[in-house]
Amino acid sequence: MNIEPLTLPDWLAPGLRIVSVGINPSLPSARAGFPFANPRNRFWPALNASGLARAHVEPGVEAMNTLLLRDGIGFTDVVKRASAMEKDVGREEFRRGAEQLLEKLRAYQPALIWLHGKTPLTSLCRAAGLQPGGEWGLQPVTLEGVPLFVTPNPSPANAAFSLEKLVEWYKRLRETADLEGRK
Repeated sequence: MNIEPLTLPDWLAPGLRIVSVGINPSLPSARAGFPFANPRNRFWPALNASGLARAHVEPGVEAMNTLLLRDGIGFTDVVKRASAMEKDVGREEFRRGAEQLLEKLRAYQPALIWLHGKTPLTSLCRAAGLQPGGEWGLQPVTLEGVPLFVTPNPSPANAAFSLEKLVEWYKRLRETADLEGRK
């Protein structure tokens, strides 16, 4: 009996302003059909408070389409397989996922890549043969000339960062995306 793993679709299109890259989907997200579906996840409140979206969005599949079409924000993950925790994803799975993600990013050519946490940064940089930066925010390296911006992961498992801190980082991301869009 072959059971397909739970996963999430990508919300991607050519020429997006921002592509959001998570580690991998959570089980609640894969079941609900959209990223950051866990009601304790701080992504949606931080997104709405930051001004990244042009207007308030309610979590759900419709919000994903609105963010993609109206705001130019796409979504994908390094690893597509859903799991309960990041630690459930092995190093080889991260390596393969990062290589596949690099192909997607080359094909879609977003203006800015938004990484949720340092794990996706490390995975992508390794796959691209780059040395990752160690700080939050705009990175000193690019992927195929596309800037990388790292914010803390909004997962409830990452309690080290408050909602207020996440909003601050999302506002910095918005400002950076606005600057990159003017180039």
